[in-house]
Amino acid sequence: MSQRRIQLTILCEDQQQEVFARYFLIKRGFKPEKIRSRICSKGSQAAEQYVRVEYPKEVKSYRTKAKKSLKGLVVLIDADTKSPNQILQNLNNALIDSSQERRQPNEAIAIFIPKRNIETWIHYLQGESVDEETEFSKFTKNESACKTCVEKLANQCSQGDLDPQAPLSLTTACGELQRILRLRD
Repeated sequence: MSQRRIQLTILCEDQQQEVFARYFLIKRGFKPEKIRSRICSKGSQAAEQYVRVEYPKEVKSYRTKAKKSLKGLVVLIDADTKSPNQILQNLNNALIDSSQERRQPNEAIAIFIPKRNIETWIHYLQGESVDEETEFSKFTKNESACKTCVEKLANQCSQGDLDPQAPLSLTTACGELQRILRLRD
């Protein structure tokens, strides 16, 4: 399938998630000009709420346009103190509340849910010992510093070589990636 027709949307909470996801997708073979981002504006509302409210709109758009061309949706939302399953359920409920079906297995909709936050993944990829309960500080005004770590993750995911000690939410994200990788084939 032609790369020219592929269009990915990243729906995320903040700039750090957007940089992480965009660079990861590029390293996995997607063209930068075919990736658009929807990020919560600082101070406008709670970032988790923004993703949850916008998710049904983006899913509807995906479902409408995916029939005509290759579309994909990548969602990043921190679990914070909840479990990733609770976050998935909240997103499913948002779809149901907007009279839509839940995400289907064959849809190119990947949901990445870092537990506790995206910085947990970054610190882990930098070689630090992490748990998924500790809150790590944001890399304010230095979001691109994660690129070396993201490249490492992209290589590990593509080779199926993610360390068994990796945070469970990161391992789950590598599995979610398969939902959109088929767009490249």
